[in-house]
This record gives sequence, structure tokens and C-alpha cells, in this order.
Amino acid sequence: MRGSRNRAKVRLKIARLYALITDVRRDMLDQLTTRLVRENQVLVVEDLSVASLSRVRRGNGRRRKSRLNEAILDASWGELLRQLRYKCEWYGRELVVVDRFFPSTRRRSGCHAVGERLDVSVRRWTSAGCGAVHDRDVNAAVNLRDEGLRLLAA
Repeated sequence: MRGSRNRAKVRLKIARLYALITDVRRDMLDQLTTRLVRENQVLVVEDLSVASLSRVRRGNGRRRKSRLNEAILDASWGELLRQLRYKCEWYGRELVVVDRFFPSTRRRSGCHAVGERLDVSVRRWTSAGCGAVHDRDVNAAVNLRDEGLRLLAA
């Protein structure tokens, strides 16, 4: 019942649980960013638009997209980038932020040709230019590293 003491007790338990989850996530992000900054001289990250990534989908696949949106927002990418920025200043490291419009997943790391847009479900493909088989995430990481080092040298 609304207004009952048991309901109030359960609300407090749930609030404590969410506070605990928040603290654990914040601690994990703090430890991760500290380790990344201590172990690397240069960090390259992509400036992602979390708002456009977590847009609501209409029609088929709506439920799957809502789960993806939940995971994106739970990852706290904005907080991760904020902590990386100030910790890089503290430790005297370089943080290079690559523009969000850089085609990191579409560009082939072997031949540097920019291909068509790929659906998120496509995880591996073969490049028509060089014939190499690319993994989506590894290819994007290599392209971001190369672009970040190019920006750093410029």
C-alpha cells in the first residue's frame, strides 16, 4: 500500500542498493582511468555522441535497441572521458580526442579505403581493396590509434 511503513522500508533498501551500485561503478571507473593513465604516455579516444547513440528506435528491434541504450548509458562514457582528461593533466600524459565523424569503423586499416556503412550486426568482413579480413572492433582501434598519433604529430 502507498504510504505504508513496509513500502517506505523497501524504498530505502532499494535506494541503498542503487547508491551501492553507483559507488562501485565510480570506483571501477576511477581505478581503470588511473591504470590507463599510469601505463600509457598517449591515450587516444573517440569523441562519441552518447545522445545520438542512445536514440529510441521505432519498429522492429526496439527491445534489443533499448537494452543497448541501457548498456551505453550504464557505461558512463562521459565520466570516463572527464576522468581521463584531468588525470592526463595530473600525470603529464597526452590525451588525443579523435573527432566523432572520423570513419573509424568504415575505413579499412590495411588499404585505408573508406567503405560503405556497415550494420552493427556485421562483426567481420573482407576488404575489396586489399583482400584482408577485418574484425570490426580491432579495425576501428587500429584506425583510431593511427589517427590519434597523426593528430599528435601535427
